[in-house]
Formats: sequence, structure tokens, C-alpha cells
Amino acid sequence: MTILITGAAGLLGSRLAEYLVHNTDHDIIGVDDLSGGYAENVNPEVIFYETNVVDGMKEIFTTHKPDYVYHFAAYAAEGLSPFIRKFNYTNNIVSTASIVNSCIENDVKRLVFTSSMAVYGRGNPPFSEGDERKPIDPYGVAKAACEMDIEIAGEQHGLDWCILRPHNVYGRNQNVWDRYRNVLGIWMYQYLNGEPMTIFGDGEQKRAFSCIDDCLLPFWKAGTDERSSKQIINIGSNTEYTINEACDTLLDIIGNGEKKYLEERHEVKDAFSSHLKAESMLDYEDKTTLREGLQDMWDWAKTQPMRERPTMKYEIETGMYSSWKKGV
Repeated sequence: MTILITGAAGLLGSRLAEYLVHNTDHDIIGVDDLSGGYAENVNPEVIFYETNVVDGMKEIFTTHKPDYVYHFAAYAAEGLSPFIRKFNYTNNIVSTASIVNSCIENDVKRLVFTSSMAVYGRGNPPFSEGDERKPIDPYGVAKAACEMDIEIAGEQHGLDWCILRPHNVYGRNQNVWDRYRNVLGIWMYQYLNGEPMTIFGDGEQKRAFSCIDDCLLPFWKAGTDERSSKQIINIGSNTEYTINEACDTLLDIIGNGEKKYLEERHEVKDAFSSHLKAESMLDYEDKTTLREGLQDMWDWAKTQPMRERPTMKYEIETGMYSSWKKGV
């Protein structure tokens, strides 16, 4: 059996590929343009292609004829998305359309798509999968559009699918050099570079931080278990923390550091989900505490090279947060 994973150099894709290499005998094909991931994350047993999924998939599908496709490639900078609309929609909607076309044309057995809790917007947490899609930013709009397109492909073309909504996933292989996403990684980078750990607003926003280690078996089952066919499934931790509490936990693990509060940004105040479907359909177990997961990620982060921290080219700067203008 052949498994194709897009975003194979990022956190979700590289760790799922590694899991499959160690726990199955399937052929693993990885695709990533290395715009947000790193080749060092890709297991050497993965057949890896450095290309983007908008233009580079036809030959890969023709050559390898994948049975299952995990489409994890995305640029998940939710807060930045209002300032990079064209980039956001190209890297989420257009790229997903390319994958959907290829899956239909090549009779893929199932497409697994990683969406986002951003599709819920300002709802009443814990969010459940039947809640209305009400995104408040272009990233959430893009993910909601991709979900709907995949559902249409299932109805019209017979494509089998599973849509996952992971949230605040962290762990080894995360891009800690990105200044716009993955707050736990941002804090680690800031500390390692002698900077305070920055928090937007008062830090009382609530999130459920989800350790990647707990998600790997459920990711795999999302593609292969009959229970997850044509299902939308939240996946992540059952325990929510304020941003302040998460930062204090990391500061305690490190044993040093300080916080710095910045202006509020346009975001949902409280965002966390119910995971009853993940537990019943994917056998998800929320086993890793935030302290345990952060300790493991911190131990890894300390060994990483001091890579250059890229700055995104903004499409507009109207309403841009002053800290991003200054490159904080």
C-alpha cells in the first residue's frame, strides 16, 4: 500500500510519516515545498519530493498511484491571514483543490484533510462538529471552503474523505522559527534568543494545547478505519489553559525568562473542542499533559540550529499589529 503525505516536512506530516515508517510496511511518499518545514524533519525512508501541491502533483500521482492521501500542507498563520489574503487562499484553497482533483482522477481510497478549529469562529466552546461554520478570519474562511469542496467531491464524484480539525498541536519537529504561528514554539525561540515571551492582549484567552504524540495513531485511523469515512472529527486535548497558564508552565520548565504583553489582536477569546467523536471513531486518548509535552519539546528545541527567522511579505499593512511591523 502507498501513502502520500503533503506537508511532509512540517510538524504533522513529518511525525505521521515517521510513525508509519516505524509501525507499518507501507510505502510513504512525502511532498513539501519547504516554505514552512525543513528537510531534516523527513525520515530517510520516505520518498520525498520538494515541490508545491498546486503545480507538482500530477507526475507524483501517476508514478506512485497512492492508495491514501493525507493533505497536511498549509500555512496556518491564522492571525496573519488578514494581511496575506492572496497567499492564504492560494496555499489553502487552491492547493487543496489540486489535491482533490488528483484524488478523484486517481481513484484514491480516501483523502484525509486537516482543517482547523478556526472554522467555528466565535461559538460556544467546547465546539462540536455539528456546530455552524462561522470563521472570523481569512484562514478560517479558507479551511471552511476546503471542507465544503471536499464534501461536494464526495457527493458528486464518490471521493471518500475524512476531515480532521486538530487544534494547537505542538511537539518535536515544530517550526519554532516562524514568528507568526505556533505560540509555544515562538516562546521557545524568543527565550533561546534572549527575548521576552510575548503575549497578545491580557493572556486570558483559552486554548487546548494538543501533543502531536497523542494524535499520530488517530491520524492514521482517519485514513484507514471505516468508522471515520466521510466524518468531520475534532482532535486535540480535553484540557484548556489560558495563554498565561501555558506560558507560566513553560517558564517553570525552563526555570527562567519573562513575559511581555502586546496589544490585543483580532482573534477568538476562547477556543476549545469536544472530542467524543475522536475517542469513539479514532480511539484518540489524551494521554500527554501540557507539562510533559512541553518538557519533551523544550528538550528538542534546545538542540536545534539557530536558523534565520523569515519575515512574511505583507500584502497590506493597514491595521497591522505594531509588534509585527517592528519584527518582534
